[in-house]
Amino acid sequence: MKISIIGATGFVGKAIVAEALLRHHQVTAISRHSNQLSQHAYLITASGDITNVAWLTSRLKGQDVVISAFNGGWQNPNLYQDTVAGNQAILQAVQKSMVKRFIVVGGAGSLKTSSGVDLIDSPNFPTEIKPGAQAMRELKSHLQSIDSLDWTYVSPAAVLEPGERTETFRLGGSQLLMNGQHPAKISVEDLAVAILDEAEHAQFIRQQFTVAY
Repeated sequence: MKISIIGATGFVGKAIVAEALLRHHQVTAISRHSNQLSQHAYLITASGDITNVAWLTSRLKGQDVVISAFNGGWQNPNLYQDTVAGNQAILQAVQKSMVKRFIVVGGAGSLKTSSGVDLIDSPNFPTEIKPGAQAMRELKSHLQSIDSLDWTYVSPAAVLEPGERTETFRLGGSQLLMNGQHPAKISVEDLAVAILDEAEHAQFIRQQFTVAY
């Protein structure tokens, strides 16, 4: 498949690029610094500003799947505004490009806890990332109103960390996955496996899903 990956040099984006190349997909890696990625026979890099809708649209045309791992930067003082603006531009570009398959890597903030509230609204949710999590939750709500796009919203486990590619994990829907009394974990490598599985097999069209050990 031809797969465009937005945010390709970020923590999650790099892992998705690596997994897609491992599976011999033709990858277009899109970010401001995609030229920093190692050369590969199946890799095309596109360095630019994703808020430039015309530029981004031209990079997405002809692709089978667009995967967005964009975030506004967790240390960014304008995290909410920049995440909203980036997501709006990406969605516009996807729709203008006529690509029908769109996978968004969101956060765990919009997953439901056992008490029935979104994780972002729970008392212990980290204050410093809440603006970004709120922007991503708003994107999920917006996607739910769109019938013309085969979107999927992927939420990693509450704890996402570097680790190993084991290919052994659980999938869930919109409920936060737990290990006993503690939120479950997932490695970024196995998150990428789950995302590429979804790109290839499309099990969660117009749905949210989560992945955890």
